[in-house]
Amino acid sequence: MAGTYQEGKAAAADFDLRQFYPIFFEEAGENLDQMEQLLLSLDLESPGDEELNGIFRCAHSIKGGAATFGFADVAELTHHMESLLDRLRRHELRIIPPMVDLLLESADASRGLLARHQRGDQGEALSTQDLVCRIGALAADAVSGAPAPFIWAPVAAPAAAPAPEPHAQAAADGLRALEVHIGPLDQPDLAEAIKDLFRDIPGLGSIADLPDERPGMRRYAVQTASTDEDLLDLFAFHVAKDQVAIQPAGTPCALVRRQSTAAPVAESYGFFAGAPGVPADELAAAALGAPTARAEVARAPADSKAASQAAIESSTIRVAVNKVDQLINLVGELVITQAMLAQNSRGLDAGLHQQLLAGLVDLERNTRDLQESVMSIRMIPMSIVFNRFPRMLRDLAGKLGKKVDFVTQGEATELDKSLVEKITDPLTHLVRNSLDHGIEAPADRLAAGKNEHGTLTLSASHQGGSIVIEVRDDGRGLSRVKILSKARERGLDVSDSMADSEVWDLIFAPGFSTADMVTDVSGRGVGMDVVKRNITALGGSVEIDSAEGYGMRVSVRLPLTLAIMDGISVSVADEVYILPLSSVVESFLVNPDEVNTVVHGAQLVKVRGDYLPVMSLERIFDVPRRNTGASSIMVVVEADGSRVALLVDDLLGQHQVVVKNLEANYRKVPNVSGATILGDGTVALILDTGALVRRARH
Repeated sequence: MAGTYQEGKAAAADFDLRQFYPIFFEEAGENLDQMEQLLLSLDLESPGDEELNGIFRCAHSIKGGAATFGFADVAELTHHMESLLDRLRRHELRIIPPMVDLLLESADASRGLLARHQRGDQGEALSTQDLVCRIGALAADAVSGAPAPFIWAPVAAPAAAPAPEPHAQAAADGLRALEVHIGPLDQPDLAEAIKDLFRDIPGLGSIADLPDERPGMRRYAVQTASTDEDLLDLFAFHVAKDQVAIQPAGTPCALVRRQSTAAPVAESYGFFAGAPGVPADELAAAALGAPTARAEVARAPADSKAASQAAIESSTIRVAVNKVDQLINLVGELVITQAMLAQNSRGLDAGLHQQLLAGLVDLERNTRDLQESVMSIRMIPMSIVFNRFPRMLRDLAGKLGKKVDFVTQGEATELDKSLVEKITDPLTHLVRNSLDHGIEAPADRLAAGKNEHGTLTLSASHQGGSIVIEVRDDGRGLSRVKILSKARERGLDVSDSMADSEVWDLIFAPGFSTADMVTDVSGRGVGMDVVKRNITALGGSVEIDSAEGYGMRVSVRLPLTLAIMDGISVSVADEVYILPLSSVVESFLVNPDEVNTVVHGAQLVKVRGDYLPVMSLERIFDVPRRNTGASSIMVVVEADGSRVALLVDDLLGQHQVVVKNLEANYRKVPNVSGATILGDGTVALILDTGALVRRARH
């Protein structure tokens, strides 16, 4: 037995926990995010038990993981957070706003401590002593000056306390009298950490140390209303379940345990929790000779909560982003190869090569299905972005003395992960601007006949092949007069006859600001120009709609993905261009007399009663057209809410194209968003329909 235990110790010593650091840091970050969201959405007047339990579980998970990996500072802080939350969820304390503020501040501190550990403990360590003291003081104030025993009171640990026998009194109080055997433990600090855990037992009546002569073993007498599963979960992050034995007080049986269907404890650890004076080998033989008892334990139904958690874990898998990107690149190459095979098979005799052509059709279908499945892996919900704003708005509203209700819509709308990462900063600036410049102070809103609580709405929706994200507020809106005045002060060429949309676009000028004073929130004129530049770099656009006194709406339109898309190929002379299928409205033949020339040589074509500007790709890219006959082909494309008609020679067909970044491999080309490789191996430019529409406007 002892040999088996020593071998287990040696194996544990050689086991490197650092390989699990990335998973822990990611899960801890997710728990902190969830804790923050639950705290922000908590109804302080009548907090729900499920929400309080959820916040407690987040703190408990972080504490347990941090203790396991040796991050003592994180474990200590989250332990005190967890203790306060435990009293809140048991309704021993009433939650008040300062508690929420302190818990949020502690969550931020935990995030900072975890970030430092993730960097290899580089940088100055953050002190959490002040937070710990404030948690204790706040808990003491909440119970009218009574001390906070769950934080400060030590666990009673007499050197040789007699085995308690208050079973009848415990039963009368609704408690269970238990003996808990833990070990063997070869680390003194681990024994102390486990001792601290007893403070967290829900429904604890009393606890006392019991003598135990076995090396490394700890034995306790406990009165509690908790179930065995609750107790096992409490110790799960510090010792294996096989190292914990729970039995009714005074029971001298060899082994009473609740564990998984692993090998007996004797085989794994070489110890048994038995009656004093009984040799361990006799107890082991007795236990090993009782397969029926072990089988009953193995067949015991799992707790529903544990089963639910197992179902969640089995339905998801964590994969590094670079592996997903590599998979998408390989699928892109497969799409190109399939296009080449399709191109080369067009001249084959269908009668002689029927089986080959049928296989190519199947290949095309399977390639498209594979591409859609792989692309969906990179698509993540906008809630990932939206969830970071409630905390920011709460802090900023308190700083500005404003009251605001934050509303989100379309959180389930999905966007490519690469775009989500790059759109976060522009959206953050837009949201801050709406609260700082748009939403009025409560007194001003009441004077204007509004509710003192402003409303800021963040929404996302799919429109065609794009995603539209809107930031709306019911504040004061933009002042046309003020913007024009500021523009004239800066020497910009403006006039009173400008359309509203042109006036609103002035706020995107570098250094432009209508703020009367510079604060640490805004007013420096840096931000909106960066917002537009970043969104334009993503192939998107941004528009503003405002009504003075009623509010403002900023609409950001982005492509759904930057990797693979459906497109229509068109030709002008010997050049082939790709139009995104999501932007194409229709195509038609037009006679020369249907095209009207207006001032400055601009051309218009009438389509169902509407005049659309005509853009000649021949002129834009300086390539001569072959088709100079009686009729021409026009393709109507739509972007930013406007349409233009593109003049081309031929429509070649519709197919999937793999988007390659032209700027990274060559340079930025006007009116071009990227490039792709066609089935015959030639390179075709993907046209930026948004840029073409904006060109037509000017």
